[in-house]
Amino acid sequence: MTALRLDGKAAAAQVKEDLRQRVERLAAQGSRPGLGTILVGNDPGSVKYVEGKHKDCQEVGIRSIRVDLPGDAGFDRIVEAVRSLNANPDCTGYIVQLPLPKGVDPTAIIEEIDPGKDADGMHPYNLGQLVLHTDGKVNTPLPCTPRGILWLLDHHGIDLNGKEVCVLGRGLTVGRTVGLMLTNRSINATVTLCHTGTADPGSAMRRADLIIAAVGQAGFVKPADVKPGAVLVDVGVSRVWDEDQGRWRIKGDVDPAAREVCSAYTPNPGGIGPMTRAMLLANVVDAAEREVRMRPTGKPQRDTPGSLR
Repeated sequence: MTALRLDGKAAAAQVKEDLRQRVERLAAQGSRPGLGTILVGNDPGSVKYVEGKHKDCQEVGIRSIRVDLPGDAGFDRIVEAVRSLNANPDCTGYIVQLPLPKGVDPTAIIEEIDPGKDADGMHPYNLGQLVLHTDGKVNTPLPCTPRGILWLLDHHGIDLNGKEVCVLGRGLTVGRTVGLMLTNRSINATVTLCHTGTADPGSAMRRADLIIAAVGQAGFVKPADVKPGAVLVDVGVSRVWDEDQGRWRIKGDVDPAAREVCSAYTPNPGGIGPMTRAMLLANVVDAAEREVRMRPTGKPQRDTPGSLR
């Protein structure tokens, strides 16, 4: 049987259409979500990524607020920009684009972000909410890539209850956070996290019903590592020189030959990347809706628990 291709572009388009309708409803209530970005320097990859975020905003009707700083901006100047967006009522969520200049601690910068405006879901307070709420009923911004992964799997009817999941890579944006979300009671998966200290990651992969690869090593997951019928989620990105075409190409962590063994897979590119961007917008719209729910009495009201999927 041919493996199911989990098309992130098509799924992200559906998410954006839903967000566009939610933005219209917010406008009828006198509210307009706003996404802010803080970009330091002119790294080509970062510039392209930020431009893509603002293009996404235009598609769904979200206000764009762009703050560009020179590459030699230091800690104090970046914090000043962060605090400015914290105080800006037009900004309901924002991100500080990484990497930052050498010598600037990104964790210290992230800690300055208003947790309610943390569009990446990476503020320590929001990560703590993931740890505390083992039932999955989290009302704070969620990490975008894990949220996008789980939304895409749920969209295709892939049930993870009681399943074995192997996560490759312990980075904060995916590896460490997706495990928290997968193991809450509403999803109920069993997770093995593999990293450079794991003696035999192959055995963990071969047991897994789902492999989430986020190590940034092209072709790391081979066909022999995959249990027949497993699902493959390819998050890692590497630039590899293509001798035949004479140019650099983007490659994922999963060897394309492994698709012959699995039941479903995400392409790379075109899989999780579009979902990550869509979930960034979702966090911004979620924040605007929370603000509207606070208006009648001026006091926070109990939110409807947000879905991790």
